[in-house]
Amino acid sequence: MRIGELAANLDLPTETVRFYERRGLLPAPQRAPNGYRRYDHTATRRLRFIRDAQAAGLTLAEIRRIIDLRESGTVPCRHVDELLTTKLAEVKERQRHLAALEAELNHLLQRSRTLDGAACDDGEVCRILAG
Repeated sequence: MRIGELAANLDLPTETVRFYERRGLLPAPQRAPNGYRRYDHTATRRLRFIRDAQAAGLTLAEIRRIIDLRESGTVPCRHVDELLTTKLAEVKERQRHLAALEAELNHLLQRSRTLDGAACDDGEVCRILAG
């Protein structure tokens, strides 16, 4: 199939397919006599893998490493497990930070609703945010 068909099948822009080729995530395709790229179904599977890996929070560099491991003959499952474990820990840490931010914002909103704006001192910028 040609690049347009491949991209359409996966709802990707053709430029994304070319980008993945340049980054080495997708092998260079065969070329037809007219110079058009010709892809087989392995390209579809690879692009789905890339999309799924990105949905799991993996970076393109991490995805490239997984592909490199597979292409070198190493089963990347242990490496992927370690990556996902790290990603999950990062997500949990971000959730803790976001929960703290949410609590602070709620506190500030409650405070803002009890303050009289007319009572602000000229030297203050905003009493809501002044601790």
